[in-house]
Amino acid sequence: MSEQQTDQGFPGALEPRVASLLQAFDAQGNHRTGTAVDNASADWLTDQVRQLGLEPSLETFTLSRADPQLAYARLANRRIDGVPMFDATFTSAEGVNGRLGLLGSDADIGLAETSPVNVAHTAEADIIPAARQSRHTAVILVTGATRPGLFLSNAPRFLNPAGPPMLQVSNVESAWLKQQAQERAEVTVVASVERTPARAFNVTATIPGLDQSLPPLVFMAPRSGWWQCVSEQGSRLVCWLEIMRVLAAAKPSRTCHFVAMSGHELGFMGMTPYVERHQDLLKRAEAWVFLGSDIGQPRQPNLIHASDDALEHWLLAALAKQGLPFDAKDPHSSKARGETAQIQRGGGRFVTLACASSVFRNVGDRWPEAVEVSLLARYATALAEGALELAEHGASERRRHGSAS
Repeated sequence: MSEQQTDQGFPGALEPRVASLLQAFDAQGNHRTGTAVDNASADWLTDQVRQLGLEPSLETFTLSRADPQLAYARLANRRIDGVPMFDATFTSAEGVNGRLGLLGSDADIGLAETSPVNVAHTAEADIIPAARQSRHTAVILVTGATRPGLFLSNAPRFLNPAGPPMLQVSNVESAWLKQQAQERAEVTVVASVERTPARAFNVTATIPGLDQSLPPLVFMAPRSGWWQCVSEQGSRLVCWLEIMRVLAAAKPSRTCHFVAMSGHELGFMGMTPYVERHQDLLKRAEAWVFLGSDIGQPRQPNLIHASDDALEHWLLAALAKQGLPFDAKDPHSSKARGETAQIQRGGGRFVTLACASSVFRNVGDRWPEAVEVSLLARYATALAEGALELAEHGASERRRHGSAS
């Protein structure tokens, strides 16, 4: 294997690329779907792909972007700023008024606290469905987490908003707000947005295989999210580009498709147009490799989820070659996370690697504090070298020959 294909034996060679990519991604700003930053980031990513000798494409989809105007709760002579839930209804600029009480009470405005979202639980927080179904005129959601701050929930129902207006606020206000709810304090909740027609882009590229009869591979990486999200999304893009670099140099037997999707925080909405444009890949692909969030987060556990034994064993072996352990596995039949759920519903094969984070969907997910360059470089190397093996031999062959262990 040439030096162009891998940095094995030169453990520091990859690290400058990792640091440069993360620093650039962080500096771009808030990567919310369909914004100027998100679209400029797509152009930046296409430039990165071109530097690897490939010709990228921008696949467009449209949305009605929600741009927050005013978002706060005012009570007891205090104003607490927050962020609206993007898949609930919204208020006017004047907001709604009433007495504050716990969710499910007879108070006009409900108060609830979301559960911390982590690598083992990335679905909509348990309390949010109850808030959607409540009769409150608005709900204040204190965002649960393992550290102080505002930790946003994604918007899985962005295309079909439901429930009363919901305002997400920092958990540092939890005790005070609960006291105000006990006293049935008078509160005004404002969650006002403007709708803006917008475009967003999936960045795609293909490395043609030498044997077109072989089922192809698809490597997926969401690229949009709340705030700078340098660990949540930047780490995925580092691995995505490193896999692409190694495979482009190797000229693999199997065709390899790459997609970096916008719309992640808004119901994974970039996934649907990609699948619609590439219907043949859904079941024909040898595997959809989903690069999950926060890969290489320092001092955080990882989790893998595969549709079958062969792909699970492939990923375990790839990690082991770099001395990387695995901390948890989801059963094959578990509901797939993120964009991979659509592949699971369509009967495709998939494998996911994700890591936990103490700053998941928090403004603190920034360069350089939220990342460990050397650890992420090891993950990127493991995935790239594993991808090359998968592109040559496939997970099915490993299963047939009994080489997965």
